[in-house]
Amino acid sequence: MKSKRKKRRTGLGITALMVLLICGIVVYKRQELSKTNAEAEAQIKELQKEINKAKEDAKEIEKKKAYVQTQKFIEEMAREKLGLVYEDEIIFEPEEP
Repeated sequence: MKSKRKKRRTGLGITALMVLLICGIVVYKRQELSKTNAEAEAQIKELQKEINKAKEDAKEIEKKKAYVQTQKFIEEMAREKLGLVYEDEIIFEPEEP
């Protein structure tokens, strides 16, 4: 009878040890997943910032595209790059000392 009790205690001890071991593994993995989740959240925030910046840049490009197609822009470039003027314009340039 004592050997049955001893075997039963040993079996219960081993079972309790296995349950504790499994609980420890689950807790460890949960912490690991929480850390991975936090890193993923930070990466999502960073990527969202990049997306917002890219959207702003796209808006600026669209504005620039619209401006480039205007007559005012064409005149400015003709004046700056090519030195062109209208026929009835008079250009005053300072004398160099």
